[in-house]
Amino acid sequence: MHLLVTGARGMLGHRVAAVAHQRGHAVTATDLPELDLLDAGAVREFVESKAPDAIVNCAAYTNVDACEDHEELATRVNGDAAGNVARCGVPVVHVSTDYVFPGDEARRTPYVESDEPAPKTAYGRSKLAGEIAVREAGDDHAIVRTAWLFGEGGKNFVDTMLALGADRDEVSVVFDQIGSPTWTGHLAPALVELAERGGSGVFHGAGGGACSWFELAIEAMRLRDLDCRVVAITADEFPSNTPRPAFSVLATEREDGIHLPDWHEGVEAHVKEVVPA
Repeated sequence: MHLLVTGARGMLGHRVAAVAHQRGHAVTATDLPELDLLDAGAVREFVESKAPDAIVNCAAYTNVDACEDHEELATRVNGDAAGNVARCGVPVVHVSTDYVFPGDEARRTPYVESDEPAPKTAYGRSKLAGEIAVREAGDDHAIVRTAWLFGEGGKNFVDTMLALGADRDEVSVVFDQIGSPTWTGHLAPALVELAERGGSGVFHGAGGGACSWFELAIEAMRLRDLDCRVVAITADEFPSNTPRPAFSVLATEREDGIHLPDWHEGVEAHVKEVVPA
């Protein structure tokens, strides 16, 4: 098949394009400045000229803190642009986020596809706007919510911890936020497979299991054998203008759902990839 990947210079997008190539598909990979997804006419013209069988939309405004200061722009990029892609008459796999859920501290069961979104941040609201735009564009589109992404080729928490652990004797990390760490090396093949089989509706695609940022940092340090003490702190002790979800673990209730390996496997594979033996 011919797959169009948007946001192809990003951490997830470039991995999706690489996986599609490896699976023998023809791939058109695009990003700014080649294609501005906010220009509906340009998007339709580009898609018609390339004639893909499916699109994987990885393009997004992902700076959570900046979204709080620029919500209108975030909504255009994460909402309007997603709709422009989905209205081109081609099946779309659109990537969304755990931030569409409130992530309340009292919750202790994973969010599944039928749970009602209720975002508490500008980023979450903008991504929910994208979900709505994609859903309203047609029934042959899939929305994949993921979380805590890390992988080669982009800024992410695991790499930050590895860099700090190599440079410092001690680092403080939040222990009271729980989520589902997801390696792009596991998610990208799942997105390509979904495009191949033509799934529709909402899917949750995140690393199996759950942990805190504190536990994730410890695991990354352990795998790299770094002699750095990880100190547990509360979210209130970590200055931020954006409230992060206290609990945003994702799971699937779908019989045809996405099942990714445990988050430990993703961290181990990523550390081996970025720091080869």
